[in-house]
Amino acid sequence: MSKVKQPGNEHGSLKDIQVLVNKNQDLIDNIIKKEFPEMIYENIYWKSPLEVDDFAEYRDNDFIDIIGLDHNEIKLQEYWPERGPQWDALATTSGSRIILVEAKANIPEIVSPPSSAGPKSKAQVDQSLKETKIALGIKNNVDWSGKFYQFTNRLAHLYFLRELHKEPAYLINIYFIGDKSVSGPETIGEWKAALQVLYSYLGLKHHKLNKYMANIYIDVTLLKH
Repeated sequence: MSKVKQPGNEHGSLKDIQVLVNKNQDLIDNIIKKEFPEMIYENIYWKSPLEVDDFAEYRDNDFIDIIGLDHNEIKLQEYWPERGPQWDALATTSGSRIILVEAKANIPEIVSPPSSAGPKSKAQVDQSLKETKIALGIKNNVDWSGKFYQFTNRLAHLYFLRELHKEPAYLINIYFIGDKSVSGPETIGEWKAALQVLYSYLGLKHHKLNKYMANIYIDVTLLKH
């Protein structure tokens, strides 16, 4: 199943992103437009996770379809096996831009399990990650299917859309501050210190997709419920 319904009574980043998208759209929209001035005069249309859609999250062909593309033309399965990234939030704009969102509420979330794909799927994943690294000019020998796999596979999908298919896609990582339900960081500095480790390990200091990516830090105490 590539449309995954989610409960609305959880905690941590799952709950935080639901509240942000459904109850605080002006807040997140304004922050995104400050990060990407090219969107300043565009409307942002959130596609997930919407309360009216059972807070569903999307992946695979349903992900391609909900961002306004045709999975018969944008053949994700030729690049990535089934059960690929399940996006925390997705949006499009009136200017036909695509916004991909990954959300975290505590530091341990950024250290994800390595790929658990079977041999055939793992080979496809490894090839696509290798292609992404080459395209971004990253020459280290770090295994991108390892401890920061969730971050690298999202980056690979940005590469897939923007570089291979020339779609105006953006990747936003939202880091929530002050989520006591999961003992989350209390300051931006805590997040930035942890992320510096991730970037250094993966070799991601500067690359050609940087200008289409943003880190956004949101204090959960400012969210309307």
